Amino acid sequence: MSAEPTIFVVDDDEAVGRALATAGKLLGHPVRAFASAAEFLAAYDGRQPGCLVLDVRMPGMTGLELQRALADAGAPLPVVMVSGHADVRIAVEAMTLGAVTLLEKPFRLDELLTHVRRALDKGAADREARRHAADASARLATLTAKEREVLEMIAAGNTNRAMADALGVSVRAVEDRRARLMRKVGASSVADLVKLLTASPRS
Repeated sequence: MSAEPTIFVVDDDEAVGRALATAGKLLGHPVRAFASAAEFLAAYDGRQPGCLVLDVRMPGMTGLELQRALADAGAPLPVVMVSGHADVRIAVEAMTLGAVTLLEKPFRLDELLTHVRRALDKGAADREARRHAADASARLATLTAKEREVLEMIAAGNTNRAMADALGVSVRAVEDRRARLMRKVGASSVADLVKLLTASPRS
């Protein structure tokens, strides 16, 4: 599959397929339609960006079951759930699993466009956040254990003197470690260091 964000549709309703084809043209994104969850899973590799417009009730695996399977697999695909038979329980479960919304059939094209656009924007923001997290983790991995210790003490607001006393080293030694770790991770301020620690999933 290509790296271009794609609007995936899993629904056996032809009217939804037609609406999504129109939405794709208006939003400038390709649309790929599947008649069942099994057909979609056979084609989707888990990394393709975009969003998923998903019917709740389908033969075989239901929309909620597919949404749960994607969430369990960590597949980063925002979901717009659609249903002609929605109830409160289904809506709550879909939203708990991370759906952008649950859209009741029949819906207007402008409603669909609004929610698909939100889902695509969310997908782009999530991908950017994952890139930041991976970059932060890679930069932090270059630090030695002693440098990482100093980094965490800096982030906690300790002064050089307080760190020197806690570590049993000279202030000059702390200053050297501090300067070295900042060069290694490409930080120019304490704020940069704190952002780096917050962005990393292993921090």
